[in-house]
Amino acid sequence: MQFSTFQQDLNTWQGSSLIFGIVEEDLKNQLQKIDFIIDSKLLQEQINQKKFKGEKGKILNFDFFDQRLQNLKIIGLGESKNINSNDIKNSLADVIRKSADKEEKISILFPWELINSQEEIESFGEAARLSAYKDNRFNSKRDDKKVLKEIEFLNLNKFKNINFNETEYICEGVELARRLVAAPPNSLTPLEMSRQASKIAKDHGLEIKILEKNECEDLGMGAYLAVAKGSDLEPKFIHLTLKSKSPAKEKIALVGKGLTFDSGGYNLKVGASQIEMMKYDMGGSAAVLGAAKALGAIKPDGLEIHFIVAACENMINGSAVHPGDVIKASNGKTIEINNTDAEGRLTLADALTYASNLKPDSIIDLATLTGAIVVALGNDVAGFWTNNNVMAKDLKTASSQAGEELWQMPLQKSYKDGLKSHIADMKNTGPRAGGSITAALFLEEFFDGDIKWAHIDIAGTCWTDKNKGIHPSGATGYGVKTLVQWIKNKR
Repeated sequence: MQFSTFQQDLNTWQGSSLIFGIVEEDLKNQLQKIDFIIDSKLLQEQINQKKFKGEKGKILNFDFFDQRLQNLKIIGLGESKNINSNDIKNSLADVIRKSADKEEKISILFPWELINSQEEIESFGEAARLSAYKDNRFNSKRDDKKVLKEIEFLNLNKFKNINFNETEYICEGVELARRLVAAPPNSLTPLEMSRQASKIAKDHGLEIKILEKNECEDLGMGAYLAVAKGSDLEPKFIHLTLKSKSPAKEKIALVGKGLTFDSGGYNLKVGASQIEMMKYDMGGSAAVLGAAKALGAIKPDGLEIHFIVAACENMINGSAVHPGDVIKASNGKTIEINNTDAEGRLTLADALTYASNLKPDSIIDLATLTGAIVVALGNDVAGFWTNNNVMAKDLKTASSQAGEELWQMPLQKSYKDGLKSHIADMKNTGPRAGGSITAALFLEEFFDGDIKWAHIDIAGTCWTDKNKGIHPSGATGYGVKTLVQWIKNKR
């Protein structure tokens, strides 16, 4: 899907489907803006019959069969003094979602004079495209409906130099993350994830290294490989690098949890654990690869960015790790496994150690790590932990700009006692209470403490069972926009 703008005289515009935003005042003058394509007086009469005044969130739909314009959707924006970008995005997403399989091109005309910045316009484009997203890869009837190919913005004279290129790149990154998360586990294997990473490298000029099992053994990745032992599928350790054209002023590592399926191992997921949904346990790696795709196209200068994924399955066979086993991570620390279903942190232990050995200035890891974060924050907000106050502020700013909710959680050091083991350096899980915090404290043991670090737990935000804002039901692609915005803010 592409974005376009129409900056000529509106009287010369031609199109069949228009979304028209109006505020809650002086409807007559606003409707005259589209008098060139439809009789505004007749339209005013129909609006009056429906007692519509432009109230926030209210939507009217009109179909015409004898006019140049075939479909008109009017979105109420409320009072002009209280106009709100998030409300606009949600209303726009709702309208676009219902039209995406009926139109190939949709045009948008809003009172742009009330919008303060080009970034807001770009966010409307992002909302429109991402809400239109449909994943029909595994549906035999996928070709039966139209596909929305173009979103056109009319009369953006206030923003003459607007360019939607970066918006398109970011949307492509989010859409890739959504496809990865939504893919069934017999489709998205560790091997297929490595192929997707290789495609990103080829398309955007990134360097790539795929470490095979024997190479991971040589690096002493006992934690990661312990998880992978139970699967017949070989693990793939993925390392993408985006180099800067000019000398890099900062080196960054982005690490994503990459469990393409999580059975729980011998602590098998049962009851209400949603084992059938554990294809999305690689949501963190999807966000990292989606960010790699977007940033590979944007090419931020002055930064060297590493994208790292320890991809594998957590399954059960005769070789699978036992509850009670003691393993050794690549930094030499020993771990007593008291729960094989706390496997993500084991793969991240070696991934974080690998990232730390690259000597980056900062590391961010993303993972669908704990059910405890869902209990704490629900499905709309991700939790994050960090060892650096400046990084905390920058991440919150980036997430706010990206429209992805993020809440800082405490690194409560006293909770680390819950990870003590009688026979090893630590256990892989602590008490049930504060489970997401002890998970973060566990991860903190596997990188150089001088490196700025943040851990983002996206267990609640990577999937939605119903349409919500810009997210159609299914995979959300959460994290891509925040990572990209955090990087962009460094330019």
